[in-house]
Amino acid sequence: MARQHTEVLLSVLTGRGFAEPNPRPMFPNPPGLLRIEPHSPGLLRIEPHSPGLRDRIWWGAGTRATAEWTAEQGMNLMSSTLLTEDTGVPFHRLQAEQIQRFRDAWKAAGHEREPRVSVSRSVFPIVSDTDRAYFGREAGSQDQVGHIAGGTARFGKTYAGEPDQLVRDLAEDEAIAAADTLLLTVPNQLGVDYNAHVIESLLTHVAPELGWR
Repeated sequence: MARQHTEVLLSVLTGRGFAEPNPRPMFPNPPGLLRIEPHSPGLLRIEPHSPGLRDRIWWGAGTRATAEWTAEQGMNLMSSTLLTEDTGVPFHRLQAEQIQRFRDAWKAAGHEREPRVSVSRSVFPIVSDTDRAYFGREAGSQDQVGHIAGGTARFGKTYAGEPDQLVRDLAEDEAIAAADTLLLTVPNQLGVDYNAHVIESLLTHVAPELGWR
């Protein structure tokens, strides 16, 4: 159902007409920018129309097959810290394969623009006693395999450790290397100030060494 509704949405965002106008509306259209206006004979489209909006739609894909479908639809790929399949390889390698399949399907579909790809990671540089108290035990984190909705799923590990070690570990993450955008997952229950500290530590001690910007 979600895919069917998404296909309708993507069609509407291109500016195509999608609704037959009522020749005798019960009420006139309300004033304001968001309205329906004639676009093609006998059809209506959403206004205001944004020509570039269609290229800024993302889809979160949990499998390699869904990533291929995402590419066929011409949407950008968002891949999180969980994949709802497992082939026995490390999470970052399975995710890198997912990204490559997305790019191959994108090329095969003949889209003209370059797609965007994002991956998510939990990264905690340990630069204070508070960091160590919260995440010191995660320094040896590994992938986890579990079950969701009756299927096997692989969860990516948490990156936590001294900045120098994080630089080495993150440089070996094949999916981060394959993506163009990295989203950081942060523990919002620890509050704004602590999460600002985590991000600042990453930007100061880790990102420059990896060439991130």
